[in-house]
Amino acid sequence: MTTPRRLLLAALVACLPLAAGADAPVRADAGSHRISVIECARLLDPAAGKMLGQTTLVVEDGRIKEIHPGTVDIEPYRQAADTVSFTRLTDATCMPGLIDSHTHLTMQFSKSTYSDKFRLNPADHAIRGTVYAKRTLLAGFTTVRNLGDDDNASLALRNAINAGLVPGPHIFSAGKFIGTTGGHADPTNGFRWNLQGDPGPKDGIINSPEDAWKAVRQHYKDGADLIKIMPSGGVLDEGSSSENPQMTLEEVQAVVAAAHDYGFTVAAHAHGAEAIRRAVLGGVDSIEHGTFMDAEDMKLMKAHGTWYVPTIIAGQYVMEKAREGWYPPQVARKAEEVGPVIMATAGKAYKAGVKIAFGTDSGVFPHGDNAKEFAYMVQAGMPPMFALQAATTHAAELLHKSDQFGRIAVGRGADVIAVPGNPLDDIAVMQRVEFVMKDGVVYKQDGKPTLQ
Repeated sequence: MTTPRRLLLAALVACLPLAAGADAPVRADAGSHRISVIECARLLDPAAGKMLGQTTLVVEDGRIKEIHPGTVDIEPYRQAADTVSFTRLTDATCMPGLIDSHTHLTMQFSKSTYSDKFRLNPADHAIRGTVYAKRTLLAGFTTVRNLGDDDNASLALRNAINAGLVPGPHIFSAGKFIGTTGGHADPTNGFRWNLQGDPGPKDGIINSPEDAWKAVRQHYKDGADLIKIMPSGGVLDEGSSSENPQMTLEEVQAVVAAAHDYGFTVAAHAHGAEAIRRAVLGGVDSIEHGTFMDAEDMKLMKAHGTWYVPTIIAGQYVMEKAREGWYPPQVARKAEEVGPVIMATAGKAYKAGVKIAFGTDSGVFPHGDNAKEFAYMVQAGMPPMFALQAATTHAAELLHKSDQFGRIAVGRGADVIAVPGNPLDDIAVMQRVEFVMKDGVVYKQDGKPTLQ
């Protein structure tokens, strides 16, 4: 029997406009058999480091069913499924959904950020996160690592997306930052003394190896996916240094030991050379930013297999905004110190053979502009193919999810995007994503959102 819910859904589907040159890509009823056929002018194979010619992808019930060189006859598929859609992406390059290894989806810096922390509630950040998550998805990033938030808002956002309540990328969240008293993760930095309190491991603030174990176990209890630590100062906090070491080697080692016991990877925010050295020796999985890393740090990272996530765009953005008067004086000074250095460091790390994954620090700059990082990576000396691999196969390896993300393959979830032209010829086209599919659902067609 047809239920009222199915009748309502059918009526809504009937009202959706057809996309130009394609059947309208819509969500199917639960239990229906759906096939999508996507004809691409080119297909990026980042695993092989090759750009393939015309290719047709067949997606069945949210997964890649077939991959064919050239075109296919869609009539057999129409006979085999309840719903069939056909999308022809003329002169476009298809590729796996992109992965941003460093985001903050429940926050976005502005001129008012330093006063907003006294006005905005956790619910405000969570609701704003739904907007930022959608922007990120529509920019072609179907998977992200969310490296730190307040009040575990990104865990709630992740759960809502997974439940189909709001659109957004696959989120792997670190929950709250872990740092030390007065360090870059301390949520009371900048408060007057009688408002500071004494944040502890439950708040992500540690001051001993014992605290480190408790903080990691709290993250496990909260439902985090990985751990983010702050072994150095940062730019946008109100401390005086962006690079001084703020965790001992023993504290880093304790975090890593606890995290690995619980199946977590550990990402380390670190600008200064000594903080980077301690983090790498402590066993972290990735260094984020790495602004002032030196040749010895790079050798150490290669020896330990530590990943590097440059976030060049964040350095460029804070430098620009410092010059526009956005930040308090001590923050502006740090932004001016970091901004001019981070791109050169990324180029040196690439030449040194350090493993690099794509990440942006979105939230420091406006969400949805993530793809600008590709141009900065190329400007730093990385070939376009390498930059694309950094956002696909490399980032999937960093996540320990190479079997799920980073390439288009039969049997995998259908996370597919397309950009006009060939990004190997002009990396700037990565900023003009015109097609986005996540788990077989099309969220963007002909450069326009399909779900309002």
